[in-house]
Amino acid sequence: MNAARIIQVARERSGLSKRELARRAGTSPAAIVKYESGQTSPTVDTLNRILEVAGWRIECDIRPTRVDDFDRAAVVFELLEFVQYAPLRPKPERIEFPSLKTHVVA
Repeated sequence: MNAARIIQVARERSGLSKRELARRAGTSPAAIVKYESGQTSPTVDTLNRILEVAGWRIECDIRPTRVDDFDRAAVVFELLEFVQYAPLRPKPERIEFPSLKTHVVA
């Protein structure tokens, strides 16, 4: 989802007109129209301000796009350390069933 769609969805779900959103954000209605149409893109600070006045906020999650061998080794090490302290599952007891031989009654 791009900034244009994010602003439009936030504004519509908040029940604000473009004019009211612009007033609350301290910008012009023309700027909101340009942002929502994708003609221009707001800075991160401006996008954050617009969303905040509409009752929304930006949350980011930054992760590496490539996991190198060192990261893989760290994960394996943590897993082995966890397994070392995990309780062992007891072996199930052997269940004895009665013989299914048929008995002939005379």
